[in-house]
Amino acid sequence: MTTTATTSELTDLLSGVRNAIGRHADWNRTAQDVGAALRQHFPGPDILTAEQRLGSPDGHQSHTLHVEPDGSFSVIAVVWRPGQLTRIHDHVTWCVVGVLEGVEHEELFDADLRLIGASDNHVGEVSAFAPPGDIHRVHNTFAETAISLHIYGTDVTRIGSSVRRYYD
Repeated sequence: MTTTATTSELTDLLSGVRNAIGRHADWNRTAQDVGAALRQHFPGPDILTAEQRLGSPDGHQSHTLHVEPDGSFSVIAVVWRPGQLTRIHDHVTWCVVGVLEGVEHEELFDADLRLIGASDNHVGEVSAFAPPGDIHRVHNTFAETAISLHIYGTDVTRIGSSVRRYYD
């Protein structure tokens, strides 16, 4: 199911993701392979309409671009206005994120919620990770809107979210 982007805009990326998943590797290796596919077939922010790229003043806004018919992965674009952030959370499956526009600030935490790293992820940068060890928070600390592409190893529209749990 493709709900926003036209199939032609994502065809090569989706094929690369399918090939990576088809290797039936563990989650860490799959995330790395999907990350390589995203780097090779990196789309621009124009996969969203101009209206979608505006985001929402109420919080970061997600747009489902594709859900694989067998539920093996989802492609979601997320628009972050300045100052918007997530709660600290982890995931139900592997995840790959690429920044399409702007900058995303990411903080990484250990199992005791101690900050163990932080980075500013710029356009074209891709990160790939899998549980355990995927506790993080994303924040747009910059003055411009940021847009990122998230590829999750499940049908997030069916389960409602990629988040396994939130931390206080």
